[in-house]
Amino acid sequence: MRKNVLLIVVDQWRADFIPHLMRRQGREPFLETPNLDRLCREGVTFRNHVTTAVPCGPARASLLTGLYMMNHRAVQNTVPLDSRHFTLGMALREVGYDPALIGYTTTTPDPRATSVNDPRFLQLGDIMEGFRSVGSFEPDMEGYFGWVAGQGYPLPPERTDIWLPEGEDSIPGATDRPARIPRELSDTSYFTDCALRYLHGKRGNPFFLHLGYWRPHPPFVASAPYHALYRPEDMPAPIRAETPDSEAAQHPLLRFYIDNIRQGSFFQGAEGSGAAMDEAAIRQMRATYCGLMREVDDGLGKVFAHLDETGQWDDTLIIFTSDHAEQLGDHYLLGKIGYFDESFRIPLVIKMPGNDARAGAVESAFTESVDIMPTILDWLGGEVPRACDGRSLLPLLHGQRPADWRTELHYEYDFRDIHYSAAETGTGVSMDEASLCVVQDERYKYVHFAALPPLFFDLRDDPHQFTNLAEDPAYAGLVKDYAQKALSWRLRHAERTLTHYRATPRGLEKRVTASEALLARTR
Repeated sequence: MRKNVLLIVVDQWRADFIPHLMRRQGREPFLETPNLDRLCREGVTFRNHVTTAVPCGPARASLLTGLYMMNHRAVQNTVPLDSRHFTLGMALREVGYDPALIGYTTTTPDPRATSVNDPRFLQLGDIMEGFRSVGSFEPDMEGYFGWVAGQGYPLPPERTDIWLPEGEDSIPGATDRPARIPRELSDTSYFTDCALRYLHGKRGNPFFLHLGYWRPHPPFVASAPYHALYRPEDMPAPIRAETPDSEAAQHPLLRFYIDNIRQGSFFQGAEGSGAAMDEAAIRQMRATYCGLMREVDDGLGKVFAHLDETGQWDDTLIIFTSDHAEQLGDHYLLGKIGYFDESFRIPLVIKMPGNDARAGAVESAFTESVDIMPTILDWLGGEVPRACDGRSLLPLLHGQRPADWRTELHYEYDFRDIHYSAAETGTGVSMDEASLCVVQDERYKYVHFAALPPLFFDLRDDPHQFTNLAEDPAYAGLVKDYAQKALSWRLRHAERTLTHYRATPRGLEKRVTASEALLARTR
């Protein structure tokens, strides 16, 4: 049987901005995504899904290696990925696929495998080993800007000015003004065009396509008509304490970010602190964010229509997810940082051919971004690397939760100094102490820091995590239990590429776990 895989990875899309999940929770959606809705109706939507790391570089490293950040160690944007790690692109080549990539992976190369003069060290990241780019964005968005110029649009001297409103030399903050670049030349249109050209070129032959979209990543400005599709007054209000100072009192890392995040990182040329944005500005930012999402959805509609017209829709495993999420003003924060759910909870929708019995289902099991790689390989009949920290989601897609499935969500964040952020210095810790890990279930959330005080939240009574109970004597036993869970998680997932081999008088033996044996029997 012909098997195709379409892995859609958007950027900075929050899980609570999924209309299908809103409806299941009895809430009226505040945005429309008809094509994502179709995917949800025909596939399975995962309600408790997280990226295991933020920001972009670490998140994509985990997504495309199946490894927790504690194992792949590409701990921040611009930090190299060790060349010894086996990527999804490499694994797909072993099963006969030429993995095509549209967009980016934000991967910094291993400096031991190239020269220190390699120009890839001058940029945020490049393409991960194993993939073949068929629609580049990196380095420096040159693929996109070249495409725009090739369409006859005159690029300004500062190319990124195409996102400024007409007649403006900056984006003064959250705005309802449209970007000067027309919708047909937006970056979302570029990625969609690349996808359609690639699929037309395949002429119905089996494919693997990583289709990346940059949006709804900042700058938060949209081309017409998407800039005006949604009204600020219809957007959810920010979740935050009464003042930035009272919010920041929770933890030194939170105080650093509240004091240091600038609006200029999200609105080109804007002045002032991100924490100073009032509710009206945040609602406008969210309305623009929804407009950018709707534009991506319209692009997906064109790709889905091509799969329909060519008879490939029913033969294609389609996975929709994001690299990470976005604070959007919650807790006075912008971006993807720290330890709050707003940065880590992301969408995951999977439409698997022949799985009609589960169409439209919402799966509540705890799932993580490291599960994507083993799921794809399992479906294609490939071998999941022993080192992989994730597990195939195929049993869950069939409605069968394995007895030994994880009982908590796990994620990590590293806040060492990089060229555009100095949280390590700001909190007074050393480079190798600037890290945290989270263990979270339906009831409790524990945040462990290498060199800063821990956090503990009761999610039933405090779902938005305002009250730290780590020092409350009444919770001392639970704090100990969850700290032990965090330690056990790290011990279970310590690097294990070769740990299942052993030398014996009979020669080399290779052991398998119970879950690996079960998987082998079910194939």
